[in-house]
Amino acid sequence: MEFGSGPADEAFRREVRGWLDAHVQGDLDRRGWERTLGADGWIGLGWAESGYGNRTGTLTQQVVWAEEYARSAAPPRSGHIGENLLAPTLIAHGTAEQKARFLPPVAAGEELWCQGYSEPGAGSDLAGVRTSAVREADGYRVSGQKIWTSLAHEADWCFVLARTEAGSRRHHGLSFLLVPMDQPGRIEVRPIRQLTGTADFNEVFFDGAHAEHVVGGEGNGWRVAMSLLGFERGVSTLAQQIGFAEELGRVVRDAVASGAAADPVVRARLVRLWAELRVMRWNALRTLGNPAAEPGAPSVAKLLWAGWHQRLGELAVQVRGAAASVGPADWSAAAPYELDPAQHLFLFSRADTIYGGSDQVQRTIIAERVLGLPREPKGVES
Repeated sequence: MEFGSGPADEAFRREVRGWLDAHVQGDLDRRGWERTLGADGWIGLGWAESGYGNRTGTLTQQVVWAEEYARSAAPPRSGHIGENLLAPTLIAHGTAEQKARFLPPVAAGEELWCQGYSEPGAGSDLAGVRTSAVREADGYRVSGQKIWTSLAHEADWCFVLARTEAGSRRHHGLSFLLVPMDQPGRIEVRPIRQLTGTADFNEVFFDGAHAEHVVGGEGNGWRVAMSLLGFERGVSTLAQQIGFAEELGRVVRDAVASGAAADPVVRARLVRLWAELRVMRWNALRTLGNPAAEPGAPSVAKLLWAGWHQRLGELAVQVRGAAASVGPADWSAAAPYELDPAQHLFLFSRADTIYGGSDQVQRTIIAERVLGLPREPKGVES
């Protein structure tokens, strides 16, 4: 695909930059920020066919928005999961009633979502889901546990992959349910403290939680869930790469400041990281216009950026030498665990090759579904 920006896209870029410059100021409340984005039409640029978006943005304009947002130092998006994962999935698989109920609040920044996929025994292997949902007259009763659930402590809703057919195994008997989070006594959210000291991930416990909506029909959850993962690695990956470029620039500056850049091996690693980042961008642009023609593209993209980001984190602390192992001088009981950007990058990136589908799972998908190699033995399956 020939992917470039024309005069209309550059005019759009100037409009985006002007709006962000005017609004990204001071400390911004993240939920209030979502409402600001929705009020001015910046949520749902790619939803033109659904009739529920705000502004209508071409594919190149969606890329422009994602890139400029990443450059602007705007707050991390609390509404990313609803806008970029749940909404495209509903547009592709939801009923007219489901679209009318859920898309407008996402577009307005009024309802936030989280993703209920991973479980303690089914993180990288999503087909091992054990959370169950029993059909009742008014919907389903959901019981089980999810883990690594980003922003569950803020979310109004959770889309949950659950087993609705008793005794089913692996990819069979799963359904994609929409569960309201405000169910005291039936849903408990417990933050997970990470190596970085932050707690954006959570454990979520469902004890007979009510779910009225199933997307794509009962028993079709695996198909819907895999469709969603394709959306997860769409336009947003280009914005992610803008953040990667900023992190790489910081590592280069640290290498120059510490004198590590004089080492030819370090210089070679920096150049390789820069070149690989360019390759990731070209690969993302190549596959963005026609994802159906690239069945393994999401897995390839995940393999590329996860390993790259991990290597960047390792180099970030290496170029700073012993200083990278030292914490801030003003540690106290009130703030006992603060990391600088390089330390945070190193620790957080250790998980990159695991979450969102581990490297081993991505390679298996490519081998079996793209290259047609023999399936990996997994024991007896139904």
